[in-house]
Amino acid sequence: MKVLLTGHKGFIGQNLYAKIKELGWDCSAFDYEIFDGDVQERLTKLMRNKFDCIFHLGANSNTMDHDYNSMMRTNYLFCKYLFDLAGDTRVIYSSSAATYGDNDGIPANIYAWSKKAAEDYGLAKCKNFVALRYFNVYGPHEEHKGLMASMAYRAWRSQSASLFPDSPQRDFVYVDDVVNANIHATDRRLVKSGWYDVGTGKARLFEDLMDGMKVKYSYLAESVIPKGYQYYTQASNFMPNWKAKNSLEQGCEKYLKYLSSRSIIG
Repeated sequence: MKVLLTGHKGFIGQNLYAKIKELGWDCSAFDYEIFDGDVQERLTKLMRNKFDCIFHLGANSNTMDHDYNSMMRTNYLFCKYLFDLAGDTRVIYSSSAATYGDNDGIPANIYAWSKKAAEDYGLAKCKNFVALRYFNVYGPHEEHKGLMASMAYRAWRSQSASLFPDSPQRDFVYVDDVVNANIHATDRRLVKSGWYDVGTGKARLFEDLMDGMKVKYSYLAESVIPKGYQYYTQASNFMPNWKAKNSLEQGCEKYLKYLSSRSIIG
């Protein structure tokens, strides 16, 4: 299998890159920060190769970045250019559950809009396109993400957490399952073009996550809950013959073992 991978230095990208190498696939990695003429030239040259599959993970994942032009240039214009070059090559696009939006079904920030716009363009333009909507991903190689790291890592790092009241729930998915979803999506015969959820299919309390990561927690005042906050997310639209293998408890156990082995100071 000859594949192109964007974003191989990122959180999920590092894990997927390792899996691709383990499988013995021929992988070309491509990273960028700003979509400009130089990036277009390099990508056009690279795409002259005949790839069996394109994994597009590269993106600005900072949900607190309110620079509309920067976000859309990185998360939409690059996608548009890449998808235009794809032809009939299978494209597996890393989308987000953020595309579902807030409680009114409307994307709640620029990041969510950028992912939704790229997903819609890919589905309309590409002949062979799979969008994977990731839910709350956690696991190894997210240490560099700062405030954008998962709640699991940030809470473990500080050994404490402040939770919103009224029991919000999320579908927490371990990164190994996200990697396996990407590999599974390469099967053209089984997985048809479209969008699919990547999660466990079971919403869990943040308290459950804290217990799994062995972190103490307290509660914030109700007045600090932001407008449009999602109290509940749960994956449901899965690829045929795919499901997450790790429960929240299993994922936390593996993650704690990884963090301990790396001697990361909490």
